[in-house]
Amino acid sequence: MVKPEFQCEVIARYLPEQSNPAEGPYAFAYTVSVRNTGNIAAQLVARHWVVTDANGDIEDVRGLAVVGHQPLLKPGEHFEYTSWTRIATPAGSMRGTFFCMTEEARPFEATVAEFALVFPGALH
Repeated sequence: MVKPEFQCEVIARYLPEQSNPAEGPYAFAYTVSVRNTGNIAAQLVARHWVVTDANGDIEDVRGLAVVGHQPLLKPGEHFEYTSWTRIATPAGSMRGTFFCMTEEARPFEATVAEFALVFPGALH
């Protein structure tokens, strides 16, 4: 049975040099690791991120590729990239979806679970 599946993990970190903790914005880098855990080669084609700050303000980010790449991953292969975002508050979160396509042109989605964006000084 043909089973396309990508597993995604994210590590986020605060970027002090791109932030203004006195009044915002707060910048964060996030490194995403995507692994093909299915049994068929597939390509990561596009992304959709939902970035939410502590005020509930939401930014929807959609686009083709990730950092200029549309990697084709064979079973067991992985791709890793780092990008960044800014939010107006010291804390927030991100979650997302990657639109993917098998070599047989069958679409599927890979979910990126919600992860926290937290300014280190916001934790007491």
